[in-house]
Amino acid sequence: MSVSNVKKVVLAYSGGLDTSAIVPWLKDNYNCEVIAFVANVGQGDEELAGVEEKAIKSGASSCYVVDLREELVNEVIFPTLKTGAVYEGQYLLGTSMARPVIARAQVKLALELGADALCHGCTGKGNDQVRFEGAFAALAPQLKVIAPWREWEFNSRQSLLDYLAEKQIPTTASATKIYSRDANLWHISHEGGEIENPWNEPSEQIWMWTKSPEQAPDQAAYVELSFAAGELTKINGQALGGVAAIELLNEIGSEHGIGRIDIVENRLVGMKSRGCYETPGGTILLAALKGLEALVYDRTSLKYREEVGQEFAQLVYDGRWFTPLKDALLAAATSLAQQLTGDVVIKLYKGNVTVAKRRSPNSLYSEAFATFEGDEVYNQKDAEGFIRLYSLASRIRALHAKKD
Repeated sequence: MSVSNVKKVVLAYSGGLDTSAIVPWLKDNYNCEVIAFVANVGQGDEELAGVEEKAIKSGASSCYVVDLREELVNEVIFPTLKTGAVYEGQYLLGTSMARPVIARAQVKLALELGADALCHGCTGKGNDQVRFEGAFAALAPQLKVIAPWREWEFNSRQSLLDYLAEKQIPTTASATKIYSRDANLWHISHEGGEIENPWNEPSEQIWMWTKSPEQAPDQAAYVELSFAAGELTKINGQALGGVAAIELLNEIGSEHGIGRIDIVENRLVGMKSRGCYETPGGTILLAALKGLEALVYDRTSLKYREEVGQEFAQLVYDGRWFTPLKDALLAAATSLAQQLTGDVVIKLYKGNVTVAKRRSPNSLYSEAFATFEGDEVYNQKDAEGFIRLYSLASRIRALHAKKD
């Protein structure tokens, strides 16, 4: 499809500097109608306030704000939690998990409106371009994809500001903004500024949700989470929907400095980047599920779940949500999670998350077997034969070496 054939474009719009500039740029360079699509993924009322008016003033013909919070939680976050997915041992995939939900809704709107192209504001250096375009390819390969950061002449915040000034388009952005942030219901990420140098410790102005552990309460807090087949059902005995549950855990966790990480990660495109992430509610949920897993999974099941989790984390990070492999891995994790029913009490104290109590009707832990006191269920003499068989290969190897 040539530029001249692009008549109507649906743009993933945030109201920030980049997408504000993309709207007039598309009209200048593609001579097309631009429709702004805004995904409400829980980034907060402040981020969404006035976004429709801002899009229209930038030159969009219309603006659609779509609430995707329930889809994000129930179709992506909670299923991913069952896999135990954590990227490179620390990152709880906050930005990554939101992208398939956003991309799918963008494609749906484009097809409903008869658009012939999709547009995003992802840079050519990042992971998000792959995540969005991978989803577009899986869901609507017939639609053209426009990625301005790979086409236009702008190379800095100042050049975008100058362009908007030339077009007489108002913006609240400024050249002094030093951090790039992405927020949704699950987390908020921070990049840029002083943390681009890995020798610099993040200052407190980086963090927006969580108290520093030093400023967190001196009194620990306890939270009880109940699960049925790996699904969160109650917090402190109260049944809550998924969105409300995460919002509550974010509030509690933030107060106690939970969920801060500072990592240097390997991007899909090959470079390393440094990011600071805040995922308070997610950190609590993951700790609780892992505490329950330790009680009910046998050793080989736990090992397999960990393998699934590692593979799933890579899959989500790399933007391969709409693939048969995602379905297969989720099916495996969901099958294992049928055992994950029970209650876990989490202790929160100055940035630390600790499993304080756990119980399950499916528990494999038996005090009768594990006790150091006298028991009548375990014959310690049986261990001798087990050890002889377990070490048989080593014994044979040693005998061969003795002959040599």
